[in-house]
Amino acid sequence: MTTDGTNIDVTQPLEGMRYTIDDGIARITIDRPERGNALTPAMQPQFRAVWSDVRDNPAVRVAIIGAVGERHFCTGFDVGEADSDAAAENVFVDKPLSQSVFWSPYQNGVWKPVICVVNGTCVGGGHHFVVDADIVVASRNAKFIDSHVNVGMVGAIENIGLARRLPLGTALRMTLQGSSYRLPAERAHALGMVDELADSPGEARQSAEDIALQLLKNSPQAMALSKQAIWGALEHGYTPALEQGWALLKSHWTHPDFEEGPRAFAEKREPRWNPDPDATSQA
Repeated sequence: MTTDGTNIDVTQPLEGMRYTIDDGIARITIDRPERGNALTPAMQPQFRAVWSDVRDNPAVRVAIIGAVGERHFCTGFDVGEADSDAAAENVFVDKPLSQSVFWSPYQNGVWKPVICVVNGTCVGGGHHFVVDADIVVASRNAKFIDSHVNVGMVGAIENIGLARRLPLGTALRMTLQGSSYRLPAERAHALGMVDELADSPGEARQSAEDIALQLLKNSPQAMALSKQAIWGALEHGYTPALEQGWALLKSHWTHPDFEEGPRAFAEKREPRWNPDPDATSQA
């Protein structure tokens, strides 16, 4: 198996995860419940291959990432794979982040909408999927923990994402207190890291499915460019972000969906969006 995922066939069974596409919705499921849905080094190239398919496959309009079971969403990196983890890190020691980390949709340049469903405990590396999702749905049994410092590791990549989603003090508390502090779902919802709170794991999954169906009604190109505008704003000051947003907005004026939307509204019918394969390729 390659470290970059280029030789992985996502239509074949994957190690510790599942990937399916149905009616425009891609479903990515972490499937290691016996190990707390923990991640292994072999799973990173698989995630790179899966997210690349989400990004480039015109059959995919929306993606949902979740996990098997109700007890654990993802407990970070499997401590039983510690030696392999160290070896994997050595491969990337001289490379920048953009060539080393490929767990999340953002890290793989995915501009299609991504919904994350969190049931149970999310620890450490599991936050890659939460902080880089567009919409986060969680059940009330969810809790968020960061244990990097407990095992002598630096909390950085996921934790910077936490600081984007949470007040600075809460992100620092999670990072510095480690496993002694657990952010409950209700508090995460109140602070804005969780966008929708469900009473049970089953309701959380159903809510994510309902949101995905609603997103399917929208222009794929308009959603992709809108997502780029908002995520891009996190990397720039206000005025440069507005300029970038203006450029993305203007680029859509020549797209067929720009005319189809108003026309469908006037004719009182469902729009027939253009399945543009280049809809997610904007920089």
